[in-house]
Amino acid sequence: MQRATVPIVVFLGVIAGLAALFFTGAANPTLLNDPGSVVRFGLPAAKFVFNIAMSLTVGALMFAVLILPRTAGGRARRHKATDDDVPLDPLWTKAIQIAEYSSVVWTLSAVAVLVFSFVDTVGAQAYLDFSNQLGVFVTQIAYGQLWVLIVVLIAVASTLCFGTRSHIGIAAAGVLSVAVILPLALMGHSAEASGHTQAVNSLGLHILGAVLWLGGLFVIALLGTRLAASKNLKPVVERYSTIALIAFGLIVFSGVVNSLLRVQGFDDLMTTYGQVILAKAFATVLLGLIGFWHRQFVISRLGTAASATVEFWRLITVEFILFGVTMGMAVALARSQPPVPQEPVGDPTPAEILTGDPLPPKPNLSRYFSEWSMDPLWIAIAAGASIAYVVAFINLRRRGDKWPVLRLISWLVGMVFLVYVTSGGPRVYGEVQFSAHMIEHMLLVMVVPLPLVLGAPITMLMRGTKARTDGSVGLREWVLWLVHTPYLRFFAHPIVASVNFAGSLVVFYYSGIMYYALDTHIGHELMIAHFLGAGYLFAQALIGIDPGVKRPVFPMRLVMLLVTMAFHAFFGISIMSSNVLIAGDWFGNVGAGWGYTAIDDQQLGGSIAWGIGEFPTLFIAIMVCVQWAKSSDREAKRIDRSEDRTDDAELRAYNAMLASMAERDAKAPPRRR
Repeated sequence: MQRATVPIVVFLGVIAGLAALFFTGAANPTLLNDPGSVVRFGLPAAKFVFNIAMSLTVGALMFAVLILPRTAGGRARRHKATDDDVPLDPLWTKAIQIAEYSSVVWTLSAVAVLVFSFVDTVGAQAYLDFSNQLGVFVTQIAYGQLWVLIVVLIAVASTLCFGTRSHIGIAAAGVLSVAVILPLALMGHSAEASGHTQAVNSLGLHILGAVLWLGGLFVIALLGTRLAASKNLKPVVERYSTIALIAFGLIVFSGVVNSLLRVQGFDDLMTTYGQVILAKAFATVLLGLIGFWHRQFVISRLGTAASATVEFWRLITVEFILFGVTMGMAVALARSQPPVPQEPVGDPTPAEILTGDPLPPKPNLSRYFSEWSMDPLWIAIAAGASIAYVVAFINLRRRGDKWPVLRLISWLVGMVFLVYVTSGGPRVYGEVQFSAHMIEHMLLVMVVPLPLVLGAPITMLMRGTKARTDGSVGLREWVLWLVHTPYLRFFAHPIVASVNFAGSLVVFYYSGIMYYALDTHIGHELMIAHFLGAGYLFAQALIGIDPGVKRPVFPMRLVMLLVTMAFHAFFGISIMSSNVLIAGDWFGNVGAGWGYTAIDDQQLGGSIAWGIGEFPTLFIAIMVCVQWAKSSDREAKRIDRSEDRTDDAELRAYNAMLASMAERDAKAPPRRR
């Protein structure tokens, strides 16, 4: 029954996809330059196989990296590259074999999608000079270049699946497999329309959630008999259920965001495209209800009641059926035209040409809090990190352990700041103003990290989550491994962190990298990640609580802070005094007309860079002094306790030494003058 679910998904997906293709008209021939029925039906078929193979590969790697024990008998030699003397767990080996076979199919289907997409883009003329035109498509056309990148990423991940059995190597294959989602998201319907960031990031989150959920179901079905025989069904399903819950949240959140970009009213919902979206949403809700039933009433009874096991597999089969139908509809939607136009604006303004969005109103203080442009990626990260912290906090309290409430509040405040900086006024105006871009950077590198560091997330992770004892590696083990790697220790070293903190701004603004952060989606997201990380490591080196950093003595911390801030001030002054426009091709062509020139705004940005660091610097200095005082108090109390235990033995020994020295001096003959 379990193995039969895979062909069931394929069959139902094909049926649902064909029905949706005909219903939406996506299978109809085009009036001009039609590529032919082979391409019209072959492209969605290849994409369907691509999606199934992607789900299988990512799901199998997810099980190998996060769920299943790698070594037989639960021996915890997890990260060594070679463990020839330790037998591998049969379930883990089977998961890797699934990843191997599915990755080959995934690679071939990606090549098929590439070729079909080329013909679909060029039309019937593609057959006239096929090889030369295909070469132009994959080397000069962005869509073709992205598919070449996808093929390369999949091929490298597949090679790792065949070539390594280390946890780190398989984890690298998993990272590459998940990285394929980024170019897929960049090729979505709304990639060139208004709301580009929302469209790309929501689509990426949607694909990630669906792949993790469906891929996990596939692996459970294929390992079902072995899981039941090994009596690992319950712990494996419990771990997968947690990931599936996260995936469901990603699917619902990203699906709503993405749908609102394509269907913006009741009339749009009544179109064929809108009706397919409603059907897909209904199937997603049913999937969520089945998952809820699993968590509440079935998983806890697995392994103890035969009826629970039968009920589990029955629900899994229904879940597969719904997933197959949903995937078929998703492929059809990808081939259909939404009711809301997804093309760039005709006769765009200069700001729309650069950013893809209309120019916001003239900035003032209130509009920095009223203007929003949501970034689904960072909202999902902030929401997920907040929920995880709160759950760990509740677990600690239920266990009877103490955890300062101020740390919880600090962490949540940091996440609110992160959402504001990445989705609020600094992000909106940071696309069109140098000064606003500087505000965004200063908040990311100097303000947001402070409450996050004081929340002590690594310590909370160690105390609020259970350690794995069966040889598998969960989030806790991976994070602790990462914290103690030589690479992160190098970048977390106080001197390196200080240089990175101060030097990154200079390199970013004066090397030309800033333009790519403005012009490309990937550049913008990497910019946020880098400056947030640089600020976090710097704050962690000075006022951090978590382990993994060898912090200098407190006086040296104050010296480091003063030197770094002095360098930071000189950076701001250099921008204030410069008459050369940074990223001039961007900020010089926005065409805002707000009553001041781009160079005036840039010099204002320099003063912001100089002045905005004063309050965080003062806060860090106060925190260092507070921690210094507390450290001195703890040392004094330690000495007092030691003296109480030894009845002042150390003090009496010191006094005896002084008395001995005095007696020796008294017996010594007087010196001649």
